[in-house]
Amino acid sequence: MANILENQLVQVLEKQIDEQIERLDNLDTDDLKAIREQRIKEMKEMNQKKQDWLKNGHGTYSELADEKEFFEISKKSPNIICHFYRDTTERCRIVDMHLKILAGKHIEAKFCKVNAEKSPFLTQRLRIKVIPTIVLIKDSKTKDFVVGFTDLGNCDDFSTDMLEWRIAQSGAIDYKGDLMIPPDMKKKTFINRVHKTIRGGYDSDDDSDIDFDD
Repeated sequence: MANILENQLVQVLEKQIDEQIERLDNLDTDDLKAIREQRIKEMKEMNQKKQDWLKNGHGTYSELADEKEFFEISKKSPNIICHFYRDTTERCRIVDMHLKILAGKHIEAKFCKVNAEKSPFLTQRLRIKVIPTIVLIKDSKTKDFVVGFTDLGNCDDFSTDMLEWRIAQSGAIDYKGDLMIPPDMKKKTFINRVHKTIRGGYDSDDDSDIDFDD
């Protein structure tokens, strides 16, 4: 029975490949030219996007001077990964190490940090109670929070890949891997996370109602 199903699957795949090859063979010069022009247009648009991102400080992990700067960058960068830290918290230095690596890898998002003690209004408005907390903003909306290290295997030696995977759950960065399986699952027992919201609950995945255009 298994062999029959396998053979049927192979036949279906071969048919799909044959159809794709036939479709390509039937393309005339004008079709190929149109595809090439569309591809060039897409490449130019992406290149322009990358230039705009770099101009807005993407590609580096930087500290924001104050709350005002946070709201200023939120108007320029719709996707933001912001680490709320405290100088005396050792785990914040671990987060810094990983985010510095990811900032250079994911220039589509702005990676930054804010001193929670020097930004009481913003910290209270986002209802941040645990340090470190990473705020994940997608399309100018607060999508999620990485609170402490619970979602990262509840250990200090999680990998950069693990944090990248966790951040990608929000959609704030482009991710090529499998969002269903955490990279560090083979190393440590992982407890499946549930969505958290700005209201501090664990039973909802609604977007925050914070308006960063204020």
